[in-house]
Amino acid sequence: MFDAAAYWRSVIRQDRVRLEKYFAINAVVRWHNTNEQFTAGEFIRANCDYPGRWGGELERIERHGDTIVTVVRIFSTDSSVSFHAVSFIRLFGEKIAELDEYWSEDGDPPAWRKALNLGRAIRESAAQPGKSRAFRRSNKEDY
Repeated sequence: MFDAAAYWRSVIRQDRVRLEKYFAINAVVRWHNTNEQFTAGEFIRANCDYPGRWGGELERIERHGDTIVTVVRIFSTDSSVSFHAVSFIRLFGEKIAELDEYWSEDGDPPAWRKALNLGRAIRESAAQPGKSRAFRRSNKEDY
């Protein structure tokens, strides 16, 4: 069975060798926010050549037939930036055939919404971990 948590550990650790094993030969990766489509090799290069050191939390996994939906929070280990990504992983057998991702930088609500005094914080701060599986880039297996 496809292990979404192990896949995300490989993404965070920027582990080229392990990442290659998750993708079907003709896999397609789409980043809709930036209107980009990649081959698996291009995606792995973009991920592994991205600068910095990273950690993350796997906040949610849902499986529906051959599709897995994940929600992750990715953050720099120096806490300078944090993102959320929603990924739709379509499998062919146990390999990724299609990966559609939506990324957004974490931050404060816009001023207009604050002025209306709408909503409330989910966490005390965007940097505060939730109840999820946390992983950081390292050589050891950790949660």
